[in-house]
Amino acid sequence: MRTLSSRRPTAPLALAVTLLAAFIFLFAWPQPASAHDSLVESNPAADSSVQTLPTELTLTFSAALIDGDGSTEIAVTDAAGASVTDGPAVVDGATVTQPLASEADAGEYHVLWKVVSSDGHPTSGEFGFTVTTSTLSSPEPQASPTADETTAPAPAETATAVPAEDPNMESGASFSPGWLIAGAVVLLIVVFLLIVLLRRRKPAEPGSDTPAER
Repeated sequence: MRTLSSRRPTAPLALAVTLLAAFIFLFAWPQPASAHDSLVESNPAADSSVQTLPTELTLTFSAALIDGDGSTEIAVTDAAGASVTDGPAVVDGATVTQPLASEADAGEYHVLWKVVSSDGHPTSGEFGFTVTTSTLSSPEPQASPTADETTAPAPAETATAVPAEDPNMESGASFSPGWLIAGAVVLLIVVFLLIVLLRRRKPAEPGSDTPAER
């Protein structure tokens, strides 16, 4: 007697194994992290020395950046921590241009940048460079005061002379030669009358004849 055996098809089983392997490879197997865009070069270059501060700072990245409101920030400060940027940064593909101040002091400068990579993730970094010559305008020398200006005393307030009042003078009275002459004449007349009166009242001298009694 012959026994019949049935053979199952192997195609569906192979397809299931293939799909499971693909799922494990794509989702379960660790994938290397995607690299963000990196800074390729800068002008001024990192750790370099330049004679004067350039009018702009340029940063070049490995790929075109994503531009948008607040996506790109560039800070450039001097040795005292004061900002020398002059306006917002401009993104043009993979290049960022930051305008700088026209006048700046010599010394160490620090650059801090933040951009958004082409993969949508923000990335940042920092570096420094040195400026050897100052471009600050020299203040105009002030004229020193002359010897007369330094030694001359302050003008005193002018005092108005007030004549002293004569207690014997009535308010508004004034002397003139005519009044003096009239006073002298009156005085002479009074003296003359006094002399005449005194002579008339003078008693008779002794030994003189007295009038006979009646």
